[in-house]
This record gives sequence, structure tokens and C-alpha cells, in this order.
Amino acid sequence: MADETSKPAAARDTAKIVRITLDDLPAGTDRDLPACTSRLTRMPLPDGVSHGMLYRDIVRIAWPTFFEQILTQLTNMADQMMVGRLPGEIGVQALSAVGLSMQPKFVLMAMVMAINVGATAMVARYRGQHDRERVSDVFRHALLLGLAVSSLLALSGAMWAAPLVRFIGGDGISAAACAYAEEYLRIQMYGFVPLCLTFTVTAALRGIGESRVPLIYNTMANVINIVFNYLLIYGKCGFPEMRVAGASLATVIGQTCAFVFAAVFVLNRKRYIFLDLRRRFVFDAGILKNVVRIGLPSMVEQLFMRAGVIVYTRTVTGLGDLYYATHQICMNIQAMSFMTGQAFAASSTTLMGQSLGKRRLDMAENYTRHTNTVGFLVSLALGAALAIFGRDVVWLYNHTEEIVTLGGAILVMVACIQPFQSAQFIIAGALRGAGDTRFPAVVMFITVILVRSGLAMLMINVLGLGLWGAWYALVADQVLRTLLLAAHYRRGAWRFIKLQ
Repeated sequence: MADETSKPAAARDTAKIVRITLDDLPAGTDRDLPACTSRLTRMPLPDGVSHGMLYRDIVRIAWPTFFEQILTQLTNMADQMMVGRLPGEIGVQALSAVGLSMQPKFVLMAMVMAINVGATAMVARYRGQHDRERVSDVFRHALLLGLAVSSLLALSGAMWAAPLVRFIGGDGISAAACAYAEEYLRIQMYGFVPLCLTFTVTAALRGIGESRVPLIYNTMANVINIVFNYLLIYGKCGFPEMRVAGASLATVIGQTCAFVFAAVFVLNRKRYIFLDLRRRFVFDAGILKNVVRIGLPSMVEQLFMRAGVIVYTRTVTGLGDLYYATHQICMNIQAMSFMTGQAFAASSTTLMGQSLGKRRLDMAENYTRHTNTVGFLVSLALGAALAIFGRDVVWLYNHTEEIVTLGGAILVMVACIQPFQSAQFIIAGALRGAGDTRFPAVVMFITVILVRSGLAMLMINVLGLGLWGAWYALVADQVLRTLLLAAHYRRGAWRFIKLQ
């Protein structure tokens, strides 16, 4: 079989690809770029391009990501619901354990996610330039870098599971809950490498606008996860009753199956992103520099966020198992509300990167603005649903009356911040697509570490507001973060970022 690079461009262009309105427009030139001192203004649509065409592009990329995120979060919710239904105090302890184990896992994932941010931005740029060979080069570098980093992190996570969990749990979480969390986290590390590599494949596919394939393999993983949850948590159909450990092992099995499917997809020569194992790997310092330049601030941003969340979590755990279990349920439901913003953020990242790759600033600005409009309308509907049905959703996790009542009231606050959340994700996604990742890192430090964590400690430990104080702090964080990112986007510095 001939090497991919030996094929003529016309042959390579026959690969399956998601076409958007941008593909039918002529490329811009350096003369089309505004002066560096000019501020961002609302730009008219190009001739022949309608609002409906942009909305179709946005939804076409966003809807598979939306359902993928929804199904993934539903699976996470199912994990917690199923362990939360374990009898007596075990159910409350199990809910706390799953929440505790997730924080160190997210910290470990920060480095790999940073690689993926750089990969998505670069892939989108080169896709906009119709440079398939360069897209594949970026993907190969990201995959190998992700493999090396995730392997080291998995070993570290397995070795340090106990002290990580105990540090986050503090003195407010029971010894039984910490033991469950340590067991859950250690098992998660067995599936950490395939999970991270699947994320890298997904990041590259989103860069070219292909969001349906990740929906397929992540849906498969979620179904497998839920089936094995039932079998391993409760010991059904001859399987051992593993309780919390069973929930963790079921997740690992599902994630590994997703990686196998993703690998089969990128090994298909007919796909735009093709991993040719016969082609010798040639290290490219330019690609690595771009990944580091774009990804490193994103990693710092993620570490700031995780550090802030850990401080925030430790503050809440001091309230005890019952209040932390309520908090964890509400955080889990709020994470479900993230899904719409993250889906449209995937659209804004892809469309921004491809537009800049083609030097079409008018399309970049219009795509982002139209994505914000759609996201805002969807966020209003989601907020209404949370306000009306929040108490019922909390009841699905645990039937304790105090948890249901307090959790339902907190979700009304979550409903009110939905428009801010949506705008925050979409603007941040557009900035990532442009390679502008430094300012979001600064914003994350200000809002999560200083505002959310600082206010939570003040309101809980000094003002005695309990769990309500933690959620007042979270609302302040979300609103301020949105305002800061929006102001930065309007300054327009992202228009002049170039790949090396």
C-alpha cells in the first residue's frame, strides 16, 4: 500500500469530510487583516451567505457533541445514582467517595487536555487551509505525546491514590468514604491511558468538524458502563458484588471499548484523519512548539481550576457527609447543564480555527456571534427545566428528605446562571480555536481560586452560611468569568495570533 504522502493532492482530497459554508468561500489574504490597533466590530455576512447557513453549520457540529456530552453525563449520573442507592449509610458514603475520587483524576487529566487543546486549534487551522497531510502530522504528534504523558500520570495516580484522596477529603469526610474513594481512584488509573488517547482522537476529529463519530464510540462506552454497573455494583448474573469498586471498573471497561472503536476509525485510510502505522514518524519541532505554546496556558488554566476546586471542595467537606453528598449531587447536575455550552463551544472552536486558517475574519466573527445566539436560547430552556424539575432530579440520586429539599433549592440558583455559563463556554471555545489561551488562564486564577474559593471560605467558615455560602461563591465565579472573557474577546487580540 502506497504511503499517504506519495499520493497526489486530488487523491487525498477524496477523503470523507464534513463540509461547511466556509469551504465554498475564497480564502482571504494578509491584506484583509485589520490593523493591530483596531477594535473588534460587527462584520457583515459575505455575499451569498445567509444567517440560516451559519446556523446549520453550527448545529451540524454541535448536535452530536451535545448528545455525546449528555449521554456521558447521564452515565456519570447513573454511576452516582446506582451507588447512592446502596443501603443505609453506605449510599451516602459512596456518593461522597465518587465525588472525592474525581478531583485528583481531573488534576491528572489537565496535562493531557492541554495537549488536546493545542491539537484541536492546529488541526482546525490546517483543515481551513485544506492541508490534510499537516493535519495528520499534528495528530500523530499529539497522540504520541499523549501516550507518554498519560502513562506517567497513570502510574503516579495509582501510587498516590491514598494521600490524594485524604488531602481532598480533609477532616470532614468519614474514613469509610475515603477508603471507598481511594479504591475507586486506583481502579480508574487502569483505564487512564485509553481514556486520554480517546480524548486526543476526539480533539482531532472536532478540529475537522467531525463530531458524529465521537458520539458513536462514546455512546457505546456509556451503554457498556451502565450494563456493567448493574452487574458489578450489585453482583447480578453471577458477577461479584463489588459496590463502589464495581462502578469504577465498569467505567474503565466502557472507556477501553471506546478507545478500541476510536482506534479502528483513525486507522481507516478513507477518513480525513488517518493514522498510517507504516509511515515512519518524523519529529517536527514546529508542531511541538505550537502544541506547547497553545496548550501550556490551557494546562495552567486547568491546574488553576482544579486547585481552586480542590480548595472549594475541602471547604465544603468540612460540613460533613450529608452536606457534601448534597453538594456533589448538585455539582453533578450542574455538570449536566454544562453540556449545551460545551457542545456549542466545540462548534465555536472548530469554526473559529477553520475560519482563521482560511484568513476569513468575517466568518470567524459571524460564526462566534451566531453560536452565542443559539447557545443563549438553549440555555433559557435548560434553566427553566432545572428550576421546575430540580427537586425531582435530586430525588433520583438519594431519597433523604434533607438532601432532596436543599438540593432542589440550590438548583434554582443553577438555573439562573445558565445564560452566563453558555456564553462563557462559547467565548472560551472561540478563543481556544484562535490559539488565545493565556488570558483564560488568568481569568481562571481570578475567578476560581480567588473568588470562588475565597468567598466559599468566608461564607462558610466566617459567616456560617453553610452549603448556601458555597453556592453563592460559585454563582459569583460564573458571572465574573463570563464578563471578563467577553470583554477580552471584544478587544479582538485573538485575530492576530499565528502558528509558527
